[in-house]
Amino acid sequence: MDTITNKLLMITAILFALVFTTAQSHDMDDEHHIFEHDIHIEIDEEISSEEGKEMVLKAISEALEVGEKALSNAMATIKIQTKQNSLPDLIEETSPAVVRIAIRGTMQSQPNPFFDDPFFERFFGQPQMPREREFGGGGSGVIVDGVLGYIITNAHVIDRADEIKVFTKDGNEYDAEILGADKGTDLALIKIDSDKKLPEITLGDSDSVRVGDSVVAIGAPFGLSQTVTSGIISALGRPQMTADGFGEMIQTDAAINPGNSGGALINLEGKLIGIPSSIFTRGGGNIGIGFAIPVSTVKNITSQIIDFGSVKRGLLGVIISDLSEDVAEQLGLDIDKGALIQEVSPDSAAEDAGLEPGDVIIKVDDKDIENVNDLRNAIGLKRSGERVKIEIIRNNREIIKNAKLGEIAVEQTVQADEINSLLAGAELSDYIEDSGSMFGKSMGVIILSIEPNSNADRARLKAGDIIWAVGNMEVGNLEEFKSVTQDKDILILRVKRNGRQLIIQMRK
Repeated sequence: MDTITNKLLMITAILFALVFTTAQSHDMDDEHHIFEHDIHIEIDEEISSEEGKEMVLKAISEALEVGEKALSNAMATIKIQTKQNSLPDLIEETSPAVVRIAIRGTMQSQPNPFFDDPFFERFFGQPQMPREREFGGGGSGVIVDGVLGYIITNAHVIDRADEIKVFTKDGNEYDAEILGADKGTDLALIKIDSDKKLPEITLGDSDSVRVGDSVVAIGAPFGLSQTVTSGIISALGRPQMTADGFGEMIQTDAAINPGNSGGALINLEGKLIGIPSSIFTRGGGNIGIGFAIPVSTVKNITSQIIDFGSVKRGLLGVIISDLSEDVAEQLGLDIDKGALIQEVSPDSAAEDAGLEPGDVIIKVDDKDIENVNDLRNAIGLKRSGERVKIEIIRNNREIIKNAKLGEIAVEQTVQADEINSLLAGAELSDYIEDSGSMFGKSMGVIILSIEPNSNADRARLKAGDIIWAVGNMEVGNLEEFKSVTQDKDILILRVKRNGRQLIIQMRK
């Protein structure tokens, strides 16, 4: 045979070797064979060059066919052993656990001043307008217990809802009730009743997530039916979007838009790693910067809601500040990061643990503490009554302390229009001086938020204002404030704002 034929025979031998190697890699039983038939090649030294070429080409064709089957079987075996599916299979398995949520509620409407003017009504016959108006909204949710009908969503999705409807992927509709909500982490747990077990999602491990991991977001943006987007983990440990929020966020470039809130952020194993909560945007739409609440926080908060009906947030009982280089130098410390204890509350967890002013907290349960926010999250995400290990620096020596956390008092908030319609648009709470440390007592009423263009906004009230008196009557808390303002046609509010004293007049 000529040189070409010899080269073709060598190629054939190599192909057989590759196929044989692939087959051997499967550890399959002797009774099961990858090959559907055997291939035999007998070389007759007397055959012509053309006949040899034809025979070898046929052998190569058969070998390639067998190799393709072997490779297909190999990939199928690997798929079974690793339990990895294609992306469409993954979505098909997990998406039934993601639901669309619609809410309905009522809120105080802002009346036009002409409508209450007798002169205007006399000449134009203007009827009285309703004081309340309906509003709607919604988002997404994730079924985490198909038997009990538990659904995780964002607290802001169901805020002020009088009625909650849940729509599953199979087209069914359910009424839902709120089991509990936590504004600090923007998480809520709602419940629906079903005659059958609902599809549920598996909770993953957000602590093992790495930047660059592929993720998929499932939700109902803009009220559309279920929508799927994909991307990667862009960053970890992002701070909460609100100053009073607890915990850190996962950043992703998977498209998240209004309505995705409360949905699912899953990894390629189909496990939940986060709950989409917010986006950074300039125009109201997605620009590739979305944030999700890690599932580790979700597990913590939902378990507390299930156990207690609310979140019993841990309290250490200290007033702290960031440790900077210049402060560390003044104190003669060899470190420049941590949470510096300025005061310790009497009868607090910190005092019981032996913490002192001047101590610098550098770790809580082996988690590094570099600043005030780190400590706030580390303690605030733990339950009251939970024991924690605290590592401090005292006189440049490392000391370990153990503390049993107290409980942060639940903040009572009131929509001001429930007290007096003049205050419509303001959200109120008791103002407790040094509330973070349990020092002091209630010192008035603080305005938590103001709705734009509301009565309160037009009266020049602002978030952060502290109302300490109405007329000449000092008020120490919401109950006292309510007793002197309810049903009054004129309000004279004495307000503290950034160290200044103001008088705000309001009248119907």
